[in-house]
Amino acid sequence: MITLNVNGKTHEVDADPATPLLYVLRNDLKLNGAKFGCGLGQCGACTVMVDGEAVYSCLTPILLLQGRSIKTLEGLGTAEQPGPLQQAFIDEQAAQCGYCIPGMIMRAQALLERNPSPSDEQIRAHMNAGLCRCGTHMRILRAVHRASKTMQGAIPGAKRA
Repeated sequence: MITLNVNGKTHEVDADPATPLLYVLRNDLKLNGAKFGCGLGQCGACTVMVDGEAVYSCLTPILLLQGRSIKTLEGLGTAEQPGPLQQAFIDEQAAQCGYCIPGMIMRAQALLERNPSPSDEQIRAHMNAGLCRCGTHMRILRAVHRASKTMQGAIPGAKRA
């Protein structure tokens, strides 16, 4: 048994310690925000946060995660009450097909937690690890800036984290 802390909740998982986190999230914990894309850590669809850092859950064995804090898309908000970054992606219509968006949001969340006011260049550099073929890159950039302002209280009436 391996104990995982996912979205602030403790889970006892009976799985091979070499099992990638992505499979445990999706199959055992029924958290389907992280997507299987390439399985090689090249597309970013499976990105989650571990101790505040964006990681590829398809490559990360659960053995390395005991005692660490894991945050998934589901830990940011709900469909009824999206978190500030999720709401910004909705407001900016940053998703087209939506497959890469959970990973993009988690990557952006890790950036904003470390740097609340990133520049365009910092956002582009950080988000470069996520692959999006739909062409909504400018909307994603706007969404990250919008969330940054919301989280700092600069957008009146917007929900803060």
